[in-house]
Amino acid sequence: MISDDERVKIGIIGAGFVGSTIAFTLMMSGLASEIVLVDIDEDKAKGEAMDLRHGASFVSPVDIETGTYSDCRDADLIIITAGANQNPDETRLDLTKKNTEIFKDIIPKLTSDIDSDTLLLVVTNPVDILSYVTWKLSDLPSHRVIGSGTVLDSSRFRYSLSQRCDIDARNIHGYIIGEHGDSEVPVWSATNIVGLPFEQFNEVCNQKDNINSKEEIISEIKNAAYEIIERKGATYYAIALAVNRIVKGIIRDENSILTLSTLVQDNYGLNDVYLSLPCIINRDGIREILNLELSSSEEAALTHSAKVLQESIEQIEI
Repeated sequence: MISDDERVKIGIIGAGFVGSTIAFTLMMSGLASEIVLVDIDEDKAKGEAMDLRHGASFVSPVDIETGTYSDCRDADLIIITAGANQNPDETRLDLTKKNTEIFKDIIPKLTSDIDSDTLLLVVTNPVDILSYVTWKLSDLPSHRVIGSGTVLDSSRFRYSLSQRCDIDARNIHGYIIGEHGDSEVPVWSATNIVGLPFEQFNEVCNQKDNINSKEEIISEIKNAAYEIIERKGATYYAIALAVNRIVKGIIRDENSILTLSTLVQDNYGLNDVYLSLPCIINRDGIREILNLELSSSEEAALTHSAKVLQESIEQIEI
């Protein structure tokens, strides 16, 4: 049996494709002792919980329940996936007003009496704006309100490079920063394979044609979600794995570095906006934001990305 001191409780708000797949991924990972699913459609949440519980003999012990916002008040971490779905003809920013209204209802109820060390992880899109909205509505310190950010984008980036270079994606180091969306910024200046810059690696491996494919690579990454949504209606497997990685960094107090959406104040001259930068994450939330040494063009692109997000925030009422 797991003692009370060792138990890890995770609440998931929203039992749709993303929320239920995250619950499955967490169940498989063994990171949680208790998972609470909350959804406006109670029958949907109960059905998902029942389906998951029937796999109990194949995984480490975990209690999977359904409940209300108040049942998450003592959770170590609350993952928020609730919101309107992204339609094939919509961008993430098109969702802003719809999901802001939903969050205005959810967040005050969710955070009215949560424990002083509970962390919030926002996954709903547009994740940067909704992380900012959550921070404002919750009145929690910013290090406890985290967005899933560009963790998935960075994984897509590494996968794309791995396919072109014929190298395991786990051995490729590269980051996408800024908005989780159309203005995201690839940090080519910090991208390397076994310490070799991308261009130099390709020269060594006689794959020089890949040097000229940067625009194609970034286009693939930016349009990946749109293509998946057009083909199957939603994205949920890869984001669930990305969230599982974030949760692992938090629950195991790893001090891992992930490109999470967090409140930026005085980084690269940017202020009062949530966007993704490499962050040290642990059981207390965001420990520190790391400033990469960006090229002038990358810094300009990051400034533009922040402006896109700030302009969207100005169009909503919080």
